[in-house]
Amino acid sequence: MNQPVTWGPPRPERADAARNRRLLLVTAREIIAGQGAAQLTMDGLAELAGLGKGTVFRRFGTRAGIFAALLDDDERAFQEQVLAGPPPLGPGAPPLDRLIAYGRARIDFLIGHREIARAALDGREQVPAGSQTPMSREHIRFLLGEMSLAAADLDVLATQLTAALDGPLLLYLSSAILTQAAPQVSERLGLGWQDLIQRVCRPR
Repeated sequence: MNQPVTWGPPRPERADAARNRRLLLVTAREIIAGQGAAQLTMDGLAELAGLGKGTVFRRFGTRAGIFAALLDDDERAFQEQVLAGPPPLGPGAPPLDRLIAYGRARIDFLIGHREIARAALDGREQVPAGSQTPMSREHIRFLLGEMSLAAADLDVLATQLTAALDGPLLLYLSSAILTQAAPQVSERLGLGWQDLIQRVCRPR
């Protein structure tokens, strides 16, 4: 998430440009799944996709741009689940349940995209990619507003919870917990998020 995505569909593209983009992203995912992110190169992607190198460079700019595009694509799919998917992640569940479900799903997303997120950095960022995703703060603030939290400063609280969830910690912090396998990390952090939300949002 080099460039933070926004709510809503992407801008319309020409049919051929959209087709090439889909092909390149599918091909990039195949390379990553089969060989790992480290083996994905601009030249290799162009060759395997059967497109010219110029097409790949115009589309992504840099190798990091490929990974940023993959993140953006997956981020939009995640947003769709939040906006219109089944409860409790999607609409229809109580706000507390939705907030817990959102955090746990977001943690799974971030942990599952660690390798791609690291590769999306091109050396110019001062903080890790994904540390300032506006979607999380907006959604968390909305759900907090649906609860009865007395005199709490919901804007500040939403910012603090977003930092706990979407900040560099989940992607880059070198700690013992992040040396475990991804499912174990996600489960422990997910339980921690649930405990935090239940304590913070306890009726007063």
